[in-house]
Amino acid sequence: MTEQTKLWGGRFAGTSSPELSRFSRSDPRYFAMAPYDLHGSRAHVKELHRAGLINDDELQDFLSTLSAIAGDIACGAVQPQEADEDVHTFLERVLIERMGPHGGKIRAGRSRNDQAANDLRLYMRDKARTVASLVAELAEALADQASQHLNTPVPGFTHLQSAQPVVFGHQLLAHAQPLLRDLHRLQDWDRRAAVSPLGAAALAGSTFALRPELAAVEQGYEASAENSIDAVGSRDAAIEFLFVCSLTLIDISRLCEEIISWASQQFRWIRMDDAYCTGSSIMPQKKNPDIAELTRGKSGRVLGDLMGLMAAVKSLPLAYNRDLAEDKNAVIDAVETLEVALPALSGLVRTFAVNVEETTRQATAGFTLATEVADWLARQGIPFSEAHDVSGALVRFCEANSLDYGDLSDEQLAAVDARLTPEVKSVLTIEAALSAHSGFGGTAPDRVAEQLVRFRANLDQVKTWTADYKGLRVAPTGTK
Repeated sequence: MTEQTKLWGGRFAGTSSPELSRFSRSDPRYFAMAPYDLHGSRAHVKELHRAGLINDDELQDFLSTLSAIAGDIACGAVQPQEADEDVHTFLERVLIERMGPHGGKIRAGRSRNDQAANDLRLYMRDKARTVASLVAELAEALADQASQHLNTPVPGFTHLQSAQPVVFGHQLLAHAQPLLRDLHRLQDWDRRAAVSPLGAAALAGSTFALRPELAAVEQGYEASAENSIDAVGSRDAAIEFLFVCSLTLIDISRLCEEIISWASQQFRWIRMDDAYCTGSSIMPQKKNPDIAELTRGKSGRVLGDLMGLMAAVKSLPLAYNRDLAEDKNAVIDAVETLEVALPALSGLVRTFAVNVEETTRQATAGFTLATEVADWLARQGIPFSEAHDVSGALVRFCEANSLDYGDLSDEQLAAVDARLTPEVKSVLTIEAALSAHSGFGGTAPDRVAEQLVRFRANLDQVKTWTADYKGLRVAPTGTK
C-alpha cells in the first residue's frame, strides 16, 4: 500500500515492510463488507452534521457521494487496489478522490474498531434474512413432498433397523421441523443482534458522534450498544450466528444422509431427477447424490468455522484485538456455503419421485407390526410385559417357519398363545397400524395433515419476518 492510503501512519517515520503490508492486508473476501460500511458511513456523517463538524451542503455532498460509490461498487465500476489495506481504507480513498481533502472529515469520531464491528453486524443481520429465506425454501420443498405422501407407508427406523411403519410425509416433516426451529433461532438471534456498535469509536465512545442511538435507528437497528468497550471487543453475536448456521447445516446433513440412503439400490425409496444428480466417469449406470454428499461434507467445514472463531476469541483481553479479524472469514464462509448448498438441495428434494410400491412393501417387512400385536393384547387386559413376550414369541414362530403375519392361520396363532385369537388380525394391516397412532404428533395420516397445516403457517410467519427488515439488503453474489 502507499503511505498516502494508510489510516494510521502519522506517527511512523519509516515505511512499512512488504512482509507487514502483505500480512496485514485484509483477506479479499472482506471487501464484501463495502456496502455495509457505506451504509454505516451515511449514518456517521449525519452524526458529524449534528455535531457541527460538517454543514448542510457538506452533508448532502457526503450522502450523494457515498450513494454513488455504493452504486459503482455494486456494478463493478470501482474495485479495491492492492494498496488498500482494508475495506475502510479502500472506501476512504475513493471518497477523498471524489470529494477532495474535505472528504477526510468522515474519519472524525469513529474508528476502524467500531466500523468493523458494525459492518459485520449489518452483514449478518442482512444475511440472516437471506439464509432464512433459503432454509424456508428447503422446508417448503419438504412440506410439498410430505403433502403428496400423507398415506404412503414407509418403515420407520431406530438403530437403523426397521421398527414401526410411518407415513413418508411424517418422515419428511421430521426433517422439516428442525429447520423451522433453526429459522426461529435466527429470529431470536436477530433480537439480540439488533444493537449498533457504531459510535463506540476505538473503545471509549466518540467525542463527536454523541447520538449513536439515532444513528442506530437510521441503520435499521433497534438500539445502540450500552457499553462502548463491549461494543468493539465482543464477538458473541458472530459466534451465535455461526452456531445457528452450523446447527442448520447439521440438521440438513442428517437429511442428506437419509436422501443418500433412500436413493440407493438397497433402499430404492426415491428416484432422483437427472437435473439434480451426477454420474460416474467410469461406471455408466451410476446416478450419484452429489448434492447431498457435498452438503454433508460442507457442514463439517462450517462447524470448523464456529470452533475456529470461538478459539480465536477465547481469553482475549478487552477491548479490540486484531485477532478479531477472523470473525469475517468464518461468517462469510458459512453464509456463502449456505447460499450455494440450500438452493441445490431444495431442488433435489422438490424433484425426487417416491417409489410408493417399494416403500409400502418394506413398511411391514421385518415384523414392524409386532408392537401392534402387543398393544392389541394390552387392550384385552393383559399386562404389557406379558403382551410383549407373546408378541416376541409370535415373531420367533414366524421366523422359524418362514411365515409372515398374513400367512398365519387361526390355529397357528393359538398354537403360539391361546390369547392370540383371530381378532388380532384386525390390527395386522398397514392401514390399521398407521391410523392407530392418532395422538398429537403421531403418524396417523389425519394427524400428519394437521401438522402440515401448522407447519406452513409457521413458515408464513418467517417469510413475513424476512421481508420486514429496515436495514440494508444486499443481493447475494450472482443475483440481481
